[in-house]
Amino acid sequence: MDSKQRVHMNQGQGETSYARNSSIQSARQNRMKPLIEAAIAELCSNASTLLRGKMVVADLGCSSGPNALALVSIAIEATHNHFLQLQQPPPGLCVLLNDLPDNDFNVVVKSLLGLQQTNEPICVTGIVPGSFYQRLFPSGSLHLVCASNSLHWLSKAPEDLRINHISAYDTNEHVRRERFPVVTEAYARQFKEDFTLFLELRAKELVPGGRMVISLAGRRSVELITETSHVWGTAAQILGVMASEGIIDKAKLDSFYIPAYGPSEEELREIIQEEGSFSIIEMQVHDPISGMDIALLTPNMIANTLRAAFEPIIVQHFGEVMDEFVRTAEKQFSLQRNSQLQRSKDPRVMLVVSLAGA
Repeated sequence: MDSKQRVHMNQGQGETSYARNSSIQSARQNRMKPLIEAAIAELCSNASTLLRGKMVVADLGCSSGPNALALVSIAIEATHNHFLQLQQPPPGLCVLLNDLPDNDFNVVVKSLLGLQQTNEPICVTGIVPGSFYQRLFPSGSLHLVCASNSLHWLSKAPEDLRINHISAYDTNEHVRRERFPVVTEAYARQFKEDFTLFLELRAKELVPGGRMVISLAGRRSVELITETSHVWGTAAQILGVMASEGIIDKAKLDSFYIPAYGPSEEELREIIQEEGSFSIIEMQVHDPISGMDIALLTPNMIANTLRAAFEPIIVQHFGEVMDEFVRTAEKQFSLQRNSQLQRSKDPRVMLVVSLAGA
């Protein structure tokens, strides 16, 4: 991750923390459960993938709060159930949690105690700070890698946009639409570079026959590409309204880039196949809010979810503007709630992929 942009979710347990505003992400993790269980079943059935009676599971981009242990807990339970049915002792488990150094690991470490206290399977835990766009683990050491709601974050914003002073977002709709293909292509190139590197690194760290189950924000291929189809689109729109109302400096908006990109299903599939280290076992496309109680998705809830995810990077660039950001977001979401745009199909999706080492 570019050192100039310190990307992490809001820390702590307060009202604006990620821990208190991550129910949407939790619903998305639940969609990964069947694929994680299937991957565990496959690994446990193949004696050659288990090294000396142990299994190592890593969650990359674990964040903090109640979601931090969700994926590894699914893997632990699936492993326990598999060997319980066979009436055999389960392998020892090693669970490793990774995120960027600014993540709130204090909260994560405390929650890990619960995993360590389980009797079966025996579970050893560890924290591995660092970017998943670099080597994190020894060669051939991991059996299962999980990553949820994290791989749409790029190592950096596209440098060619910065160098050529091409804004990702503009308050003038005509200018924005005219520029958008250039912006989209730059983000797509950066995502391809980053995700290809991610696959190469994990292929080295996984045991032969190792598995990965990942989810990330994406977009519908059949939809016209607009700013609302991007991960950063909604936050950028809110900031655009704030710039047009004089709350933030338009020049600062022109130089602001959120390092995140959501690919289409075809785009993601093509990158995986071209890189060649993994075969696709299954790829699912989900509506981003499926499985959630729509009544809970109030303007205030959505605004605070955005705040929990984007506050650190926004404050770093614009200063302390988040209370106004939330007020502006709530107003915009209230206006849009009953519009035709809101009744139409969301251009954004969640992509969930199960991969096996080729």
